[in-house]
Amino acid sequence: MGGQQTRTLAQLGLTAAGGREVQITGLAVDSREVKDGYLFAAMPGSRVHGAEFIQYALRMGAVAVLTDSEGARIAAEVIDAHDAALVVAQDPRGALAGAAALWFGAQPATMVAVTGTNGKTSVSTFTRQIWIALGEQAVNLGTTGIEGAYTAPLAHTTPEPITLHRALAQCAAAGITHAAMEASSHGLDQKRLDGVHLRAAGFTNFTQDHLDYHHTFEAYFDAKAGLFARVLPQDGTAVINMDDARGPDMARIAEDRGQQVIRVGRSPGMDLELQAQRFDATGQQLRFAWQGEVHLLRLPLIGGFQAENVAIAAGLAIAAGAAPEAVFNVLPQLETVPGRMQLAATRGNGAAVFVDYAHTPDAVETALRALRPHVMGRLVAIVGAGGDRDRAKRPLMGQAAGENADLVIVTDDNPRSEPPASIRAAVMQGVAGTRAADSAIEVADRAEAILRGVDALQPGDALLICGKGHETGQIVGDTVYPFNDAEQASVAVAALDGMTP
Repeated sequence: MGGQQTRTLAQLGLTAAGGREVQITGLAVDSREVKDGYLFAAMPGSRVHGAEFIQYALRMGAVAVLTDSEGARIAAEVIDAHDAALVVAQDPRGALAGAAALWFGAQPATMVAVTGTNGKTSVSTFTRQIWIALGEQAVNLGTTGIEGAYTAPLAHTTPEPITLHRALAQCAAAGITHAAMEASSHGLDQKRLDGVHLRAAGFTNFTQDHLDYHHTFEAYFDAKAGLFARVLPQDGTAVINMDDARGPDMARIAEDRGQQVIRVGRSPGMDLELQAQRFDATGQQLRFAWQGEVHLLRLPLIGGFQAENVAIAAGLAIAAGAAPEAVFNVLPQLETVPGRMQLAATRGNGAAVFVDYAHTPDAVETALRALRPHVMGRLVAIVGAGGDRDRAKRPLMGQAAGENADLVIVTDDNPRSEPPASIRAAVMQGVAGTRAADSAIEVADRAEAILRGVDALQPGDALLICGKGHETGQIVGDTVYPFNDAEQASVAVAALDGMTP
């Protein structure tokens, strides 16, 4: 693939100062990965400008630099000294994404993406499961890596363009024809998806998260709206959850671009209308209508909100070319996404332990409310908050847990560089004044918190462990310690019930 070819700047859609042309042998955004003949992309950053590393990239053999006017100013002398070609772009991130798409050349023929605060992983995974059930070679890309008919790890939900387009080209080379992507707000804001050829795009919901990066709700929304306003082509189809307060806004943005819109929701007149749900201990029955025609089926999924995720996934599959009836026929085969309302263990008395990735106030509230109809007894919640992230959401997470659970245990999530006690205190502050305030406890050690939560379960109760979901490590300082909520739940049940995990 990339390392066995050369391209000119013009072939990558780039123009150097003075019209200079050079042969490029590879692309890099990390100066440590530069080799002879590479183009080094020096992007503006939140802490330091990538131009600070241009001197190292040139020493490693870079023959061209892509940056903005500020980067060109920072590194003017060193670029001149090495006689490198300089590409100054008003939108360097967009230019890099386009260049990466042209460099790697191939991606799965049918691609969709989904954005939203919560539900991206579930929707993309369900979409992939639908395609595979219909006989397609399919993957999903995002928080859990590349999964499906081809697997590979990913370091970010939406990787930077070079990594992303390399991965898409590898998928295509492996015979993958269908791919569903998660589109994070960071990824959209930084133009990482530009250059991806989408047939359809979905929107799940919009709630508080990542304000440490975006600073305002409108900036956060605008980043997500970029999926429809910029990335999805005019002849693409938007699948929008109209039950969310910002759903109509997103639908308007899509329609203004000329995109077809599939509306999903519980209100009459939706293209895919969710009409009724009935819950049991292991799943739910769902009654819905597609363009007026009523369907009834059973989903082996916990949580009422999963019906919305499944509906958006079904809409994406249909928008990408699958026959509606064929899609609906395979929905009962869907499986829970690891770490998303996942049944992790069951006590000998029948009480269930679930693990969920809920790490925002809305996600905690949604998960607990969704679990409640499946539970006959008490609902116990374990909740924490990550360090070095949006501090404003910490008390809100505690409040969400306290208002929707009968017993709350506050513990450490990924404290990173912050004092864990101060994070727990902020979460506990939110629990104060809620229905669970009097019984709430603080347990620093996450394994002990899970053990205590499991020990509190009586017949008919359920425990929801919020925050880390599928993650297999806990970040304390700069160290990642092995930790898996589902495994810890199994160990706790085995220890308390005298079984072998």
